[in-house]
Amino acid sequence: MSEPRDETEDTAQGSAADELPAELTRMLLTYVAFLERERRLSPHTVRAYAGDLTHLFRHVHALGRTDLTTVDRRHLRNWLAQQGALGAERTTLQRRAAAARVFFAWAHETGRIPSDPALGLRSPKLPRRLPATLSQTEADTLLRSLVARAAEEPGPVGSRDAALLEVLYATGVRVAELCGLDLDDLDRDRRVIRVIGKGNKERAVPMGAPAWRAVETWLTQRHELAGPDAGTAVFVGERGGRINPRVVRRVVHRALTAVPGAPDLGPHGLRHAMATHLLEGGADLRSVQEMLGHASLATTQIYTHVTNDRLRAAFEQAHPRA
Repeated sequence: MSEPRDETEDTAQGSAADELPAELTRMLLTYVAFLERERRLSPHTVRAYAGDLTHLFRHVHALGRTDLTTVDRRHLRNWLAQQGALGAERTTLQRRAAAARVFFAWAHETGRIPSDPALGLRSPKLPRRLPATLSQTEADTLLRSLVARAAEEPGPVGSRDAALLEVLYATGVRVAELCGLDLDDLDRDRRVIRVIGKGNKERAVPMGAPAWRAVETWLTQRHELAGPDAGTAVFVGERGGRINPRVVRRVVHRALTAVPGAPDLGPHGLRHAMATHLLEGGADLRSVQEMLGHASLATTQIYTHVTNDRLRAAFEQAHPRA
């Protein structure tokens, strides 16, 4: 539920909710409060759920339903079918079907509706898309060039950029997790970093020597950027506060332009690269799952397809009887 949202999608805040009947509005706001306070989902994820459900509630209201006790599976299928006919992406349909299933399960379990109309509601099947990633050679070229540049150029920004890229590739953390790192999350004795991931779940991720060296170099210069708003943030922006995810994305994009033939990736691309290279090196899937903070092993398994495809390509190119 954390995918980027379409520009045409709404949130459930303000006027969006005001256009709904009072009963639907109350239900929506109660559910949003549940997601924020009890499930502790990120603001982005809550907005995604709220926007999808606002879209659904408007649809059932247009069908003459002013509360959810009379909504059945036909209405939900009609909602998805209508969006498909209007050209909605299959990823959008899949996400919205998932939002409906989770919401109606909650409403039924808490006694707000007598039965769950989304039980058995299917998402459209999606073709498996393998994530673009860097080769090990490209990753090595990227990081060596950045470390060399940081050593040659005076000032803290180059050291910071080299350190954050080393950490992204070494640990596979998400960009929000990187930006949220505090100084006491760095465990130098155990050579791990403490990460607070999705759902406020904590995990310890090992980090290799090159990344530690880059971080130590940056920390000797951190005071040159850090202002009063930096607090205990490991990575600091040029305005003196905790670094913003947009800045990290810009750093990654700019750095990759210096690597010949490398795909234009964001920070998540380095996460893909880390997972792929671990599996290529013989790491087991469960360990990679734990390091990435995936709730489901199925999410991690996509990287086995990446490595298998690379093996197949190498075989077909090099074997005389391929």
